[in-house]
Amino acid sequence: MTEARSDAPHDTAGERIEDIDISQEMEGSFLEYAYSVIYSRALPDARDGLKPVQRRILFMMQDMGLRPEKGHVKSARVVGEVMGKLHPHGDASIYDALVRMAQGFAMRLPLVDGHGNFGSLDDGPAASRYTEARLAGAALAMTESLDEDVVDFVPNYDNQIMQPDVLPSAVPNLLVNGASGIAVGMATNLAPHNLVEAVDGAKHLLHHPEATVDDLMEFIPGPDLPGGGTIVGLDGVKDAYRTGRGAFRTRARVSVEQLGPRRTGLVVTELPYLVGPERVIDKIKQGVEAKKLSGISDVADLTDRKNGLRLVVSLKTGFSPDAVLEQLYRYTPLEDSFSINSVALVNGQPQTLGLREMLRVFLDHRIAVVTRRSEFRLSKRRERLHLVDGLLIAILDIDEVIQLIRTSDDAETARTRLMQVFDLSEAQAEYILELRLRRLTKFSRVELEAERDQLRIEIEALLEILGSPERLREVVAAELDQAAEAFGTPRRTVLTGAVAKPSRTTSSDALQVADTPCTVLLSATGRALRVDRDPEAAESPRSASRATKHGAVISRADGTVRGELGAILTDGTLHRFTPVDLPLVPAASIAFSAGVRLTDYLGIADKRLHVVGLVPLDTDTPIGLFTAQGIVKRVVLTDPPAKPLFEVIGLKADDRLVGAFPAPDDTEFAAVTNDAQLLRFSAASVRPQGRPAGGMAGIRLGADARVVFAGAVPEGAEARVVTVADSSITLPGTDVATAKISDWAEFPAKGRGTGGVRAQRFLKWEDQIACAWVGTGEPRALAADGAARKLPTELGRRDGSGQPIDGAAAHVGAAP
Repeated sequence: MTEARSDAPHDTAGERIEDIDISQEMEGSFLEYAYSVIYSRALPDARDGLKPVQRRILFMMQDMGLRPEKGHVKSARVVGEVMGKLHPHGDASIYDALVRMAQGFAMRLPLVDGHGNFGSLDDGPAASRYTEARLAGAALAMTESLDEDVVDFVPNYDNQIMQPDVLPSAVPNLLVNGASGIAVGMATNLAPHNLVEAVDGAKHLLHHPEATVDDLMEFIPGPDLPGGGTIVGLDGVKDAYRTGRGAFRTRARVSVEQLGPRRTGLVVTELPYLVGPERVIDKIKQGVEAKKLSGISDVADLTDRKNGLRLVVSLKTGFSPDAVLEQLYRYTPLEDSFSINSVALVNGQPQTLGLREMLRVFLDHRIAVVTRRSEFRLSKRRERLHLVDGLLIAILDIDEVIQLIRTSDDAETARTRLMQVFDLSEAQAEYILELRLRRLTKFSRVELEAERDQLRIEIEALLEILGSPERLREVVAAELDQAAEAFGTPRRTVLTGAVAKPSRTTSSDALQVADTPCTVLLSATGRALRVDRDPEAAESPRSASRATKHGAVISRADGTVRGELGAILTDGTLHRFTPVDLPLVPAASIAFSAGVRLTDYLGIADKRLHVVGLVPLDTDTPIGLFTAQGIVKRVVLTDPPAKPLFEVIGLKADDRLVGAFPAPDDTEFAAVTNDAQLLRFSAASVRPQGRPAGGMAGIRLGADARVVFAGAVPEGAEARVVTVADSSITLPGTDVATAKISDWAEFPAKGRGTGGVRAQRFLKWEDQIACAWVGTGEPRALAADGAARKLPTELGRRDGSGQPIDGAAAHVGAAP
């Protein structure tokens, strides 16, 4: 192709031909195309976490009235409306976006409620003419208040319809649902997270703008994938949270089960993110044929709607399940990697965002939304109050108003005379002229006066929000809590420490993790980790001092990496577990932020339950149990059932466990109640009972009192008693409390079933013990969100009052 030599346009046979530089034209066209892909198609907005096509689908479905309480409509109809009015692209891309927002295995919080075949991990969806859709409940939180001028609206592609530039988004959607997209010269890939954890992290940053990534990871420890599974190692996650880029490994959840009298199998119940069972089966078959995998006799997919995912890998006799599993992790998608590249649009520009920046953009957006909504509502309520005030004036002198209107020649004259005689505005006079006669009753006047008073209250509340940044943040935080309460679900993905990958030359016998002695620690906030008990790994004084600065321990149990321990929950059940997948941390630098929530590790979905203690199994040492209603029990677990969980105490329907701990005869029980009573009595006075027994009276409680702490202290030990008092009616956010540390020796021993002695004298505004602890070692106090609270350094009198501390405390335990 030759380049034209003339820059001037010329006519040939009546046509206008203009010579241009083809290189400049290609460069300009490519840049225009690249900008279009980046801004209009591939990258999500950091504020609502949506790409333009997703935003347009949700807005159009809301405009069509496809709310959760309404019926489903054909997906093709939705696609047609979006394509014709807002998104001038192919119907296939629009339908693909709609389908993804309805897939529970792709989205942690689906925004579309699909009816019909919306596909699976291995198969695509049915055509749009066969499926139906409507908005999911969470989508309403994304689009609420759109009619209250909370966001800017922009014209559509032909300037005939207005569409939102961004959705209000009451949930941090970019973090919760993640995103993926390939633009020109850049791409984005974000992992899904748990809504409740994301909200907790956002609230913490809202109230503590200086919070670091490490602080936020106390609330958002890692991704929470829709399909569950296990994330192995958090180093890559931490890198992504700090820099916006990182990678982590995910593993399937696999258990070893007895398939028959002489048959053992590996049962897969959860797979890595976006990995389908058919893909796994194909890789297993290819590995067996290529002789990369050995010891496998069969693989079957027993997945159904009732039991969910269930892949059964049958093993040949004589092969170690753990060794085979390690090979499956290496050669099949049972272990997969996920690369995070957090690129999103901020103020129209693509940026790589860390966790803190991502939450900051979302919070700034929510603050702007609440501010604009409050201004809109304030304006509307002021307008309405203005009209109501005018109407009340007219009703008080209604006879004169009617006479004035009847004697006026036309509406314009009547409006002018009303304004002059009653000192009304034009809007008030016009409203009175349009008044219906049925509004002139005595009851209508009462209604108007009540409406006027209510409007004044609402105006005052709105002015308070707009005039106080602190009050504005409280509203934002409260709305985040509402979203988490309405749409939050328990964590599905377990987070564990890094597991070293075996080399390709390692024999199958050497692939197993060594069954070494370890100690499992349970923090006051419910996180667990394990520490090696290697006698040669002695700590230096300096490393030991570092070990005491992170978290507070409420229970610990010694065992082995592949052995079994018991976790006792508040409902009186004991759950067996193996600590092999718990995060392993050095004893010299224990930080519970690296731990895993033990209820998640155990697969406990009920958020009302939590672990109160860890105990060894197959031991002659009695286990002490104490309930909130003052019942005590000792039980010996020398021959526990082989079941994964079993009952250790028969609880009443309205009772719950508050403590579980080893309690040999040479220990003393300690129980503290919320009305500041402490009872100390010998463990030997409680005879051991069988597992179904309901226990016996431990402490006599006052009216409306309950036990807040129970533990066991060795006889003659130099122990400490920590009590934290506050008010049950303290306003949220005030964080006022007092604490006291007392010598255990000052508390006299009494008999079982008595009322104990006073452990702390309440100040005038205090009425309860919020938390307490009795034990040896250095005590640590934490707030509900895990933040450290500084305890007094001096000992107080047994029945003395506490000293003010730097905020409310919810947990007390021992230093690690």
